[in-house]
Amino acid sequence: MTSPRAFPLEPAPIRVSDEVLEDLRVRLALTREPVDEGNEDGSYGVPVGYLRALVDYWRDGYDWRRAETQINAYEHYQVTVAGVPVHFLRRAGRGVRPIPLILTHGWPWTFWHWSKVIGPLADPAAFGGDPTDAFDVIVPSLPGFGFPGPLTGFPDVNFWKVADLWHLLMTETLGHQRYAAGGCDIGALVTSQLGHRYADELYGIHIGSGLPLDFFNGPRSWDFARGRPLSDDQPADVRARILALDHRWASHLAVHTLDGATVAHGLADSPAGLLAWLLRRWTAWSDNGGDLERVFSRDDLLTHATIYWVNNSIATSMRYYANANRYPWAPSHERTPVVEAPVGLTFVGYENPPGVHTAEQRIRAFTSGPQAAWFNHVNVNAHDHGGHFIPWENPDAWVSDLRRTFHDRRP
Repeated sequence: MTSPRAFPLEPAPIRVSDEVLEDLRVRLALTREPVDEGNEDGSYGVPVGYLRALVDYWRDGYDWRRAETQINAYEHYQVTVAGVPVHFLRRAGRGVRPIPLILTHGWPWTFWHWSKVIGPLADPAAFGGDPTDAFDVIVPSLPGFGFPGPLTGFPDVNFWKVADLWHLLMTETLGHQRYAAGGCDIGALVTSQLGHRYADELYGIHIGSGLPLDFFNGPRSWDFARGRPLSDDQPADVRARILALDHRWASHLAVHTLDGATVAHGLADSPAGLLAWLLRRWTAWSDNGGDLERVFSRDDLLTHATIYWVNNSIATSMRYYANANRYPWAPSHERTPVVEAPVGLTFVGYENPPGVHTAEQRIRAFTSGPQAAWFNHVNVNAHDHGGHFIPWENPDAWVSDLRRTFHDRRP
């Protein structure tokens, strides 16, 4: 076993001021509810009754200081990379020659969505694993998503520009010659870009989706259906699945890509409005069987929401979508596959495409489909359980799959 190596930065624990927390309580107390008749089942959106209960608890029951203490059980750092303030959490690896691993979250995630997998990845022996699978785990906040505070001076932020920041962070700031990377949602695009542009300096990558890097390019990047036809002669299950995915994603992608700044005026002013916007996505995208609190407790929901609120980060987090289209991705080389680094993937049943019903079918659909050609895929996995927030919803699967990707690729 090896001891954690010396780290080149001084820790900077998370601390939200009392003034910011008191302002939040005042705003919650002054919440004005909309008229919401006939929406008890949530078919029009987040129902006022459920939101009211969460707002009341956020104001009078939820304890941010308790959450802050849990978060600060890990080391936190703040550093400037290419002029951009960056916050990251670190857990030093314990095992046989741990390799550095950077994990990137998505939207509406926070860095804390990785909290269930950090320990098993950093110290596998403590969780019944093989100590040769240890990682030195780095979990940054996407700039503009949370700490160290509101993002300014980077109005064109998007996923491929963050990939350049992460590479500088891992190599120049932290001094790693090679490293591993993982990510989901926007974080999967950041990670895939690392595997595209910096393949020779990575051990490999592990991602939670197989989206191509040009997903947001083109004149209708907000159309999740990508022009997929809807016709009466389609099998009933395929048609139903297309409609379900449209309902799940269409408003999100359209608003964030086309009108995010407008919506942000309300969300940045009203914590209840912000919570509703986040809550709708957490509800629709997680594999919760109709009960969100099977996946996220009330405290979990409010910890993530508080991270967005206290950093006034909703506008800059939404900006990623529009900027991925406004500043479209372009390849750094013309070699194939586009993502040359070894790639592992984890798919989950709740996100299956139309016509796919089992984990085995999901693997076959990917490996035989057009997206597979983008990746030097070496480890493709699928699981029946889990939704969009894979390392939170099915952490054991994520840890096992990621370990397998890197097990034979260590020095």
